[in-house]
Amino acid sequence: MTTWDSLYAKRASRMRASEIRELLKLLDRPDVISFAGGIPDPALFPAEAFKQAYAEILGGPEAERALQYGISEGSTRLREWIVAHMKDLGVSCGPENILVTSGSQQGLDYIGKLFLSEGDTALVQWPTYLGAVQAFNAYEINFDRLDPRANLAAADYQSRAAERGGAVKFAYLSPDFANPTGLSLDLEERRRILTLAGELSCAVIEDSPYQSLRYDGAPVPAMLALDCERNGGIENSRTLYCGSFSKSLSPGLRLGWICAASEVISRLVLIKQASDLNTPVLNQEAMARVAETKFEPHTAHTNAVYKARRDAMLDALAAHMPEGTNWTRPEGGMFIWLELPGGLDAAELLERSVETAKVAFVPGRAFHPDGSGANTLRLSFSCADKPKIDEGISRLGALIAETVTSTL
Repeated sequence: MTTWDSLYAKRASRMRASEIRELLKLLDRPDVISFAGGIPDPALFPAEAFKQAYAEILGGPEAERALQYGISEGSTRLREWIVAHMKDLGVSCGPENILVTSGSQQGLDYIGKLFLSEGDTALVQWPTYLGAVQAFNAYEINFDRLDPRANLAAADYQSRAAERGGAVKFAYLSPDFANPTGLSLDLEERRRILTLAGELSCAVIEDSPYQSLRYDGAPVPAMLALDCERNGGIENSRTLYCGSFSKSLSPGLRLGWICAASEVISRLVLIKQASDLNTPVLNQEAMARVAETKFEPHTAHTNAVYKARRDAMLDALAAHMPEGTNWTRPEGGMFIWLELPGGLDAAELLERSVETAKVAFVPGRAFHPDGSGANTLRLSFSCADKPKIDEGISRLGALIAETVTSTL
């Protein structure tokens, strides 16, 4: 019998299952009101537009090309749409600055593979996106806390990284309606991160899958746009922008992109070639057609729906949460971050909530690289209508109040 553990690479010991995806397996119950999944509402997908796009491709002369291998950088038509989209975000670039990936999650893995050596340090927010921690952790690195509101001393980061046997390679952050907090960085915070990165001579990874999901407030320039303005264009920038179609048009097609200096893209293309050769051409061609005609009207429609659900959850929280409970008030995205009163443990609360209140959420500890944040949790409003939100938050608030009282 083969003893597999002795054959695995050392990095395999750092690979962990997504706590959220494992949790969702247990919560797929019709009697549970779920605020756990950070996913778009499937009822809002532009299914007819995709049906028409696939029919046009497969029923015409492009079928052979769409069913064939493609270039590793991505299909020309889709990259041209992305170039125009990035221009709308203030980034002047060309197709040579774009790599199409199988979702932005693949992009994060490629970035980790390109930049991170054993012992290096990645700067991340606390809490941060769990999928990024998973992607980077496999490369046997360390995490240091990045707080845009705190004193950002480059020398302190450098010395801590050196003590751990490596260097600071990049600052990773989600500046627009972040997963899990729903919060965004203001203009000054974005500039401070770019200044710190310059002092550290490190890259900036701007993960922005929720950028188009703004419901209130004025848009803030993308960090890549600020970097290009500061340094004279994308070829002199240190920022890699990770975009995605998953939260706007469809997650099932698994399409995202990286926008960066062409020298970096050329290195990432080599990783793509060694990984899966190319992202499926058929999906790219279909996405290009749908994006060209549906992106703006579709996001306007979905944003109106999600805004109403966000407002409903904020109103319900104000009405039903006991004293001492705090939460964020995001201007967009899919998430609200909640801090429990009295030092309650969200993981323990979840067990009771699923069995008694029949309400699901994600405990916050999973989003903290150091395992802290036990008294926090993430709520998603994207897939619940107003009646379910009202009922679910009412039940959860009553359970929290009951739990606080029982611990006194």
